[in-house]
Amino acid sequence: MDPIAPEDRRVVNIGNAEFRPWESADAPGTSYLQLDTDRPPGLGFYIYRMPPGTRSDPHEHGGTEEFLMLEGELIDHDGTVYRAGDLVWLAPGTKHSSHTETGCLIAVFAEGEERPA
Repeated sequence: MDPIAPEDRRVVNIGNAEFRPWESADAPGTSYLQLDTDRPPGLGFYIYRMPPGTRSDPHEHGGTEEFLMLEGELIDHDGTVYRAGDLVWLAPGTKHSSHTETGCLIAVFAEGEERPA
């Protein structure tokens, strides 16, 4: 087997990586880290950071979304609390909004684009 070519591999450490601002009027300060630049922001696999006291925009999922809580706590609009270590699956068409009091870091895989709910 040949070595992997440098242009075929991207590696960053999330502890010191540069996150990009998530463009959201309702969730200032949120940011993301996505290595697959062939996909639009928020599609495929990415790391999402929410500072304490932020809230996501109400949205509907255009495809399946799966996420792993890495740090902190996230509370969905229906009161469901997700904590570090929780692995979550949401069906296509799911509508929700979430907030965090503590701040959180989330590993996300999204199959489809979000739409406003």
